[in-house]
Amino acid sequence: MHKIEFESSIEFVADINDEKDCLMSQDPTQDNPGALWFNIDILKGHPFRAGDRVRVIVEKIE
Repeated sequence: MHKIEFESSIEFVADINDEKDCLMSQDPTQDNPGALWFNIDILKGHPFRAGDRVRVIVEKIE
């Protein structure tokens, strides 16, 4: 199993459409190899707001 896990703050929540929002956190430097960022669409009705600290886990399912 391959797994990547990191913690980051949500930079902003974008309104995609009537059903989805997008949680985003981006590193403006992109040159920092230690800075990881995310852009994840999720269903509306979630409790997430800009500034919330979250854990992102990406796991390859074999």
